[in-house]
Amino acid sequence: MHQILFYIGDFPIRSYGTIVAIAILLAIGLATYMAKQERKYEEHVSGMAIWAILGALLGARLWQVLFFEWAYYSEHLLDVFAIWNGGMSIQGGLVGGFIGGGLYTWKHKIHFWEFADIVAPGIILGQAVGRIACFMNGDAYGSPTGSDFGLVYPEGTIAHAEFGSQPLWPAEVWEGQWDLIVLALLFLFKMRRLPTGYLFLAYNILYSAGRFALEFLRGDTDRFAGLTAAQWTSLAVMVLAAAFMLYLRFRPAKTSAPKQAETA
Repeated sequence: MHQILFYIGDFPIRSYGTIVAIAILLAIGLATYMAKQERKYEEHVSGMAIWAILGALLGARLWQVLFFEWAYYSEHLLDVFAIWNGGMSIQGGLVGGFIGGGLYTWKHKIHFWEFADIVAPGIILGQAVGRIACFMNGDAYGSPTGSDFGLVYPEGTIAHAEFGSQPLWPAEVWEGQWDLIVLALLFLFKMRRLPTGYLFLAYNILYSAGRFALEFLRGDTDRFAGLTAAQWTSLAVMVLAAAFMLYLRFRPAKTSAPKQAETA
């Protein structure tokens, strides 16, 4: 775990921001590749990415500040803007990116569900790499394992300040690995030619299911009625995604109005 990779003069190059940038580039790269394979929307991937990234950054930070660490940020308001130090909620980023990407498809009159299916593999790849940033930064850590197994975080990390040298569950590492499993499953599902929109919705359900389970191992979040904010969000996402699947499956097919007969 190295929060600072190196220095340029006196300016630190932080691992968190560097790896997040790499994650974004990989996500865009895979989305572009998928668009080329589908021969659809290739010219829109970069444009949509700008809207989605802006929405994701805003959503990720606000979600973290408001739902996870408001007690701290309410007393350190200027730190809200120091995103290079970490503190970005993946789920908030997904919500913000969803809104930003959705606005782009609406503005350019693009079929939302088709486009969402194309970019879904890129999104989950970006999430997997993004969890490496969390690991390097020493956040999104687990709770004590109660044994010799686990990650021991070094001094200077939030995890060490909370739990000292106790071995902790590798929650963020396992989540990144789960994300890669979801990516592989999406490619398998894609071979089955699912209805339009199902690939994106399957990604949401699979990721949320894994996140819900792994949250039981986290040691950095408060709980409400026995569940973390991320678990409540995961439940809501799974229900909404399943509802959208039913909607897409049973919605009436669009038909064009019959043309009236021409009269001489």
